[in-house]
Amino acid sequence: MEQKGLLGNISREAAPDDDGSTTTDVFTVVVGDCLNDDGATGEVTEVAIIDCETAHDSEAVKSVMMADGAFPGEAAVAAQAVTECTSAFTSFVGLDYESSSLDFSYYSPTQESWASSDREILCLVVDPDRKTTGTLEAAAK
Repeated sequence: MEQKGLLGNISREAAPDDDGSTTTDVFTVVVGDCLNDDGATGEVTEVAIIDCETAHDSEAVKSVMMADGAFPGEAAVAAQAVTECTSAFTSFVGLDYESSSLDFSYYSPTQESWASSDREILCLVVDPDRKTTGTLEAAAK
């Protein structure tokens, strides 16, 4: 599992890239979107959204809004993300994380994005060995 920070402001209405994906602001990603985001690290501002029937790297499976207040710190954000995304993974894939060949990742608030009211943890399911075509929902692998 890999943490990916959030920060950015770009419209989702961009023109499609050569592979059919649309590069968009990470804040516009919603549950059900499929992404070509392999290799994204650190603070991520843009991602490539692509039709789930086209080969892709990850699929957004759950959105969790953290409680308002002061930024809880990176460790607290990561702990909540792991807890929430592990549970979402099991429900979505149909097999517990420890028994699965699949993995999860997440986008989460950074201290900087928190200051701009970012409270969302976005859980993603990925196949670490290859791109996926179609959904991994109920894949049970």
